[in-house]
Amino acid sequence: MFYDRAKIYVRGGDGGNGCVAFRREKYVPEGGPWGGDGGRGGAVIFRGDEGLRTLVDFRYRRHYKADRGQHGRGKNMHGRAAENLVVRVPPGTIIRDEETGRLLGDITADGQEVTAAIGGRGGRGNSRFAGANNKAPAMAEKGEPGEERRVVLDLKLLADVGLVGYPNAGKSTLIARVSAARPKIADYPFTTLAPNLGVVSRGEGRSFVVADIPGLIEGAHSGAGLGHNFLRHVERTRVLVHVLDMAGIEGRDPLADFRVICRELALYNETLAGRPQLIAANKMDLTGSEENLAGLRAELGDTHEIVPISAATGQGVDKLVDRLLALLQEIPESQVALEEDVPEVVHLVGPRFAIRREDGELVVTGREIEKHVAMTDLGNNEAVERLQRIMQLMGLEQALRDNGARNGDMVRIGDFTFDFVD
Repeated sequence: MFYDRAKIYVRGGDGGNGCVAFRREKYVPEGGPWGGDGGRGGAVIFRGDEGLRTLVDFRYRRHYKADRGQHGRGKNMHGRAAENLVVRVPPGTIIRDEETGRLLGDITADGQEVTAAIGGRGGRGNSRFAGANNKAPAMAEKGEPGEERRVVLDLKLLADVGLVGYPNAGKSTLIARVSAARPKIADYPFTTLAPNLGVVSRGEGRSFVVADIPGLIEGAHSGAGLGHNFLRHVERTRVLVHVLDMAGIEGRDPLADFRVICRELALYNETLAGRPQLIAANKMDLTGSEENLAGLRAELGDTHEIVPISAATGQGVDKLVDRLLALLQEIPESQVALEEDVPEVVHLVGPRFAIRREDGELVVTGREIEKHVAMTDLGNNEAVERLQRIMQLMGLEQALRDNGARNGDMVRIGDFTFDFVD
């Protein structure tokens, strides 16, 4: 089955803890602190792999967590940084943050990488805290927690040509005729339930990728007939080919079919209406096709290029392929808009934390203050005193007072809860 959407959880590795150690050697009295830093945690990185075509792997595994960094050791030995966790995805995959909807990356090429969750930095060893006022600190930092988020992966096939049309118009037969793709072909609607990709080659340097998009119907732009699942895959094609059943086997009018599909494309994405388009007048080997072709040319011949073909017999198919090759040479790949650029990260100057009351507690939130708490060894008195100084310098104590904190009130920062003492 073709999977083109997945929701997964990713988390960067935690940083390694800093080490508390002292130099203890013969003939070196009061050697001082000698604890090394922890190593950085690994990041979760998505990498394009042209050998993949779907997101089916994410059906069976939905949690990806990188390794944590190695802890620091004595003799000022720093911990080793963890390896990044590389997750392979097919080109055409868009990565978004599920909570905010922000675009994290758009992978369009083999080997392209997007970092979805960075690893935490390693905690500093006690030798980092030595100073004139404290020559033998007995505290070190814990590793910073890795970044975590839930991401949504959307796959939009990267193809040069997209075949669109009503069910049973002959799209699968056409792609089987011009490429090595072997889709399921039968004489009933909705035979194709997933997009098929094929490579059309006319010798070295003369090839393109064509996508057989499952049949569209009226109302596809609003989701009818799995329309949203299908339409997304034509967004990145450079040329659209309308495959029409000129014999009207099922009693439909090919001209009406063409207008319905054009309207659905425009309602789904206005830029699709301006994409270069060809009409492949298919099934010309069947009775009644010549009369319908004459009517189609009378209505659309001045505005659209019409190429009569028979995908079943091969009639006119070479002419269609040559015309598509010529069109693609005129349309640079850069002219086809991909997803919007990832916005530049802007660091806003403002409140460093927020305070709210929840179930009788004062809850403090904010990335900076939560990071300081997570990296503090709460079982070490010296480390807790340092955290208190940081809170005071950040203005948290005064802010708690301003928010009505009284002696004995419970204050929670992340997983850390303490009694407020004024």
